Amino acid sequence: MNFPRRHISLAVAALALATGGLAQAQSTIKIAGLYELSGAGASAGTNFKNGVDMAIKEINAAGGILGKKIEHGISDTQSNPGVAKGLAAKAIDDDAFAVFGPVFSGSIMVSMAETQRAEVPNFTGGEAAAITQKGNPYIFRTSFTQTTAMPKVARYIAQGLKAKTVAVLFVNNDFGKGGRDAITKALEAQGVKVVADISTDSGQIDFSAPVLKAKQANADALFVYTNEEESARALRELRKQGYNKPIVGETTLTGQKVIELAGDAANGAIAHVGLTIDAPNPLMLKFKAKFYQDYKYFSDHNGIKGYTGVYIMKAAIEKAGKLDRKAVASALHGLKISAAKNPGVIMDVSVDNNGDLDRESFLVEVKDGKQVVKETLPALGAK
Repeated sequence: MNFPRRHISLAVAALALATGGLAQAQSTIKIAGLYELSGAGASAGTNFKNGVDMAIKEINAAGGILGKKIEHGISDTQSNPGVAKGLAAKAIDDDAFAVFGPVFSGSIMVSMAETQRAEVPNFTGGEAAAITQKGNPYIFRTSFTQTTAMPKVARYIAQGLKAKTVAVLFVNNDFGKGGRDAITKALEAQGVKVVADISTDSGQIDFSAPVLKAKQANADALFVYTNEEESARALRELRKQGYNKPIVGETTLTGQKVIELAGDAANGAIAHVGLTIDAPNPLMLKFKAKFYQDYKYFSDHNGIKGYTGVYIMKAAIEKAGKLDRKAVASALHGLKISAAKNPGVIMDVSVDNNGDLDRESFLVEVKDGKQVVKETLPALGAK
């Protein structure tokens, strides 16, 4: 039977519309996980992935989200921004409802262009300030931004340590340079002078020269901002060379992986951390025990980021009331989530219009191979 060309065109258009609507009518919620499972970011990426997996298992066991189970596709970025970008494009082709990762700032800075173009919500553990300063309405952090964290660190250095001068040792990548710029600005606001600016490479093995520069600077304190494995190497070299001034950093200086790799050299290191499994919080301690039960090791902050990120997404989907990517992204902006009503987020959390988080954080010191919380710091928006 022959149909008029106009009817054929209408039929094709209708089919295209129907196919385009499949993303919003999936039988499962497809999550694409782009993680650093090898390369320099393997520790961070594996922890983040395991945290995401754990949350998904819990949510699916409880009936899913809006009655739909979550499907988790996992890919290895190899800690390579180019690979991450290609995997993000593939995730979009595979009709992912949301993307989790990458964790490394340099990778998410590249790959998020793909998810933004496709209007797919993208959750990242990356902390570089620039990530959420580009006007991307589909990028959401599961951790603090450097511009939120560094003022708290600088305040401790100035008021807690009474330091007047600081040496800054940082990794020369997007993450490290963003942190160096943020801490320098925050220290200046506190009247503290940076007297040494020491650059290191991503994946650097030998820290003898950078540590010697730090010693020669003779500053009142040293601020270290490198990735986990590098932080452990730096701490070991600092102890080897007899460095005896306060060593301060952010989350990556005192993480569980750093403590394991650095051994006794980590003792005495102090850091501001947005997340720690040793926080005096019953929900956090429950997470710590469950993660250990599932994976036979203790999670670092990246595992908590991945876990809470899934529950943040869940809260946004439930607020939107439908599996619509744009509606969920819109619901996330300005979203306030109560841990009492949504225990999976562990702590009360709010998301601002840039996709940045605000919640309590902690000042910790490593003692006898463990993070010990020295102080609980309120959310910046707390009244």
